[in-house]
Amino acid sequence: MPDAAVHDAPSPKKRGRPHKGESGGLRAELIEKSAQLFRVKGYESTTVRDIAAAAGIQAGSWFYHFKTKQDILEAIMEQGLLRSLAEIEAIASEPLSPVEMLHRLVEAHLHTLLAPDHHFIAVLLYEWRSLDESSRLRLVALKDRYEAVWDRAIAALHHSGDWAMPSQFDRLLIFGALNWTVQWYKPGSGADVPELARQAMRFILRTPAS
Repeated sequence: MPDAAVHDAPSPKKRGRPHKGESGGLRAELIEKSAQLFRVKGYESTTVRDIAAAAGIQAGSWFYHFKTKQDILEAIMEQGLLRSLAEIEAIASEPLSPVEMLHRLVEAHLHTLLAPDHHFIAVLLYEWRSLDESSRLRLVALKDRYEAVWDRAIAALHHSGDWAMPSQFDRLLIFGALNWTVQWYKPGSGADVPELARQAMRFILRTPAS
């Protein structure tokens, strides 16, 4: 298959506008590399040159996909929210008991935060203040949908009687505890994400060990 061999051979990077066929893949790679950099170095400390170097492109090629660094920050957060939202809305559509529903949501949230290749939500958590007002307004609707799934699940659990001591701040307290795991959790430290989710449920529902 000589044609395949020719097409598979690496070609040198060219200056100027990327080829049409490269566009979607390069945009996705820019988002992925930027998310990693923003998580490790922080948004303010990451330069456009850093992003271009991580993606292996000329610095000028970056601007064919995003006009500003702010645009790519918004794209990272939007992609993270859309992925997470699709996952938890799928869970919410399943015929689960209130306890099972919350458990699945907790595990999905922890996986989104702690999986080694998941940088998007961590960036959202720690760089939300770096967004300009117009970008925040565009993302608020997605955040509201994400939180609404949790509010319905928590309300169902309150009404089921399976929550010993519910409060009006449950979602905020749950998110606070789960989101903080990115600061201290280390893979291979004795608990994987499913086990961490089980421990979190014990803590949330104030239930004894089973």
